[in-house]
Amino acid sequence: MHLTRDDLYSLEKYAEVRSDFRARVMAHKKHRQVAIGAHATLYFEDRLTMQYQIQEMLRAERIFESAGIQDELDAYNPLIPDGSNWKATFMIEYEDVDERRDALTRLRGIEDRVWVQVADFDRVYAIADEDMEREDATKTSSVHFLRFELSAPMAAAMKQGAKLALGTDHPEYGYQVEAAPEIRDSLARDLAD
Repeated sequence: MHLTRDDLYSLEKYAEVRSDFRARVMAHKKHRQVAIGAHATLYFEDRLTMQYQIQEMLRAERIFESAGIQDELDAYNPLIPDGSNWKATFMIEYEDVDERRDALTRLRGIEDRVWVQVADFDRVYAIADEDMEREDATKTSSVHFLRFELSAPMAAAMKQGAKLALGTDHPEYGYQVEAAPEIRDSLARDLAD
């Protein structure tokens, strides 16, 4: 369910509640991120993570006019799962600038090689960067927005506690991990019954 202006705090109210709200969101996010190898992480988004993102943008930019608030809602609402999918920010993370530059060249196309697998169902590969292209002829971006579209049987299996594997099968970065139970359970709540 998308966020509306009624779901957001005013700038004044957000200043009052920000510390508690931020602590709640950070605790929530711990169960929505999965490291894939040492240099890539999936951060699964949902309504709460997007509300936090919007609130922080409004705060940072001092946006209080209707049009500006609507622009932020329009930008971030597409990242909220709609009951049949998961949406995630995929980040390629290297601290060293030269190492990162080299990796982003070698990892061109990785955003299309990220997958999730519910139990023994087929892997579901990400639909990447629907908002804009984030790769060029020489390198990929360090940030991608991914959507994993699940079938109804996959969603039902997740609701029953099925195992969830995640990974990449890019020739330069092949990893597979199993989601911890608390992450699996958090992601299962994103799916409609």
